[in-house]
Amino acid sequence: METRKILFVCMGNICRSPAAEGVFKKLVKKEGLEKHLEIDSAGTLDYHTGEQPDERMKANAKKRGYNLIHSARKFDPGRDFDHFDYIITMDDENYFEIKQLAKVMCHLNKLHKLIEYSVNIKSDSVPDPYYGGEKGFEVVLDIIEDASRGLLEKLKSELKA
Repeated sequence: METRKILFVCMGNICRSPAAEGVFKKLVKKEGLEKHLEIDSAGTLDYHTGEQPDERMKANAKKRGYNLIHSARKFDPGRDFDHFDYIITMDDENYFEIKQLAKVMCHLNKLHKLIEYSVNIKSDSVPDPYYGGEKGFEVVLDIIEDASRGLLEKLKSELKA
């Protein structure tokens, strides 16, 4: 069975993308696919490089059974486009930011929005909860959980093919 490498990307890599990484890792572990799916996250900006995930996101994720352990890093086009099979962004801004860094068509083919994989929740993006209240973090986790299930189903079908 092949391996797929997935990178989740948001702006600062302290809220949405580490949450997506944590949620997806737990789903993958539950399915017993850890050996076949490599998961990481990054940000389009380097403001928070080396920092742990936002405490509010960690607390809300922990309530749902997710342990977010990640050290923020900036997206590295030279490495990340070549290494990852899927580069999954949280919103249009992140999508276009990464798209501008793509140098060849095969890079663009790797680029997706997490919301594309939503099963039940309809939204234009995974909104940035950083400047909002607690409810924003819960909404983000709802969207990430829903879309992560859809993404996992797609990857499972690819791995079987």
